[in-house]
Amino acid sequence: MARVTVEDCIDKVDNRFELVLLAGHRARMISSGAPITIDRDNDKNPVVALREIADETVSPEDLKEDLIHTLQKYTEVDEPEPETVPMIASSVGSSD
Repeated sequence: MARVTVEDCIDKVDNRFELVLLAGHRARMISSGAPITIDRDNDKNPVVALREIADETVSPEDLKEDLIHTLQKYTEVDEPEPETVPMIASSVGSSD
């Protein structure tokens, strides 16, 4: 049944690899408690995600934007404080 669902989704998402990423992301969303937009019919989350994409109840563009947003990591970079270099007194001393 999943094979037919993948073939149905190719009309909505041209690239199979992108389809797998989007369906996997949607399946994880469903696992974490996101509401399902179609009847489950005793299917597992990846199949439900593919069926949602095939039935166009979820937008592939919205899924793609959400996937990109979740994969981006924001790392706050602390600006290095300027180090104070003590002035070295150059003494012209006698070289004995």
